[in-house]
This record gives sequence, structure tokens and C-alpha cells, in this order.
Amino acid sequence: MATIKLKENTASDIFRRLNSYSRQHALYQAMKAFGQIIKSLFILRYIDDLTLRQAIERQLNKVVLANRFTRAVAVGNPREFTQVKKEEQEVAEACNRLIKNSIICWNYLYLTRQVEKAPDTETRKNLLRLIASHSPMSWAHINMLGEYDFSEEKLRDTLGILPPKKAA
Repeated sequence: MATIKLKENTASDIFRRLNSYSRQHALYQAMKAFGQIIKSLFILRYIDDLTLRQAIERQLNKVVLANRFTRAVAVGNPREFTQVKKEEQEVAEACNRLIKNSIICWNYLYLTRQVEKAPDTETRKNLLRLIASHSPMSWAHINMLGEYDFSEEKLRDTLGILPPKKAA
């Protein structure tokens, strides 16, 4: 540990050496026992600290929601690549990421508009509190299997965002 702190060795070098040792090696046993101490302390803290448990639960919920969002956006089986070449897989993943980011961006634009239209300060505060406590990864209002028209006529929107050609 001291050599890592002193930057004489990297953690990856240490772990590479440890992995080459026998499981009965004293240093290997000591590192394993040290890890168990840290794990035990965390478990005890987790049991005692309601705030920590709630924070961990919130983070886990975000991960689950992100995974559900990814599956909702992907057409077919999102756990399998139907493309053979690596470049095609990267394009497909980039398209999924673009769609997800577009949905999130739209949600933020919509929520911003709702906050701006709030009739009074109290309503605005309540909206901001709700927005802060929820995720922008909502897709129930999106028709994932719909037909999308990107013609010039359909590129006009109600929020006043101009297409890239006209914005410049």
C-alpha cells in the first residue's frame, strides 16, 4: 500500500503480482483479510445508517431505470448485436445513444417550458422540487415504433428550436 501511495508502483502492478502468488502466500492472505475488514465495516455502516441505505437504493433505482430505458429504445433484442462488423455495431450503438439523448433533451425542454409557464412562485417551486427528485429518462409519451418525418415542413416545432441549417 505504501508503494502505491509513494507512486513507486501502480495498483495494477501490485494486483498482477498478487495474482501470480499462491493462495497460501502470506501477503495474499493479509490482503484478503484486509479486504474482509473493509467489507465488514461497510456492511455494519449500511445496517446502522438509514441515510446510506436510502442513497444506495436511489442509485440502484437509477441504474435499473437506465437499463429499462436502453431496452425500450432498442428495437428487437437489445442484448444482442445483429450487426456483424464492429463499425456497424458502433453505428447502431451511437444511434441508440442519439435517440436516448434526444428523448432526454426533449423532456428537459418540455419541463423547462412547464416551469416557465407556472402561474405563481409556489407552483414553480413545487415543479422544480419534483423535477429534481425524478429522472429525465421518461419515455411513456414517446411512440418508439412510430413513423418519423424529418421533412423541412415537419422540422418546425412549438419551442422555437430552428433546424441547424436555419439557425446559422
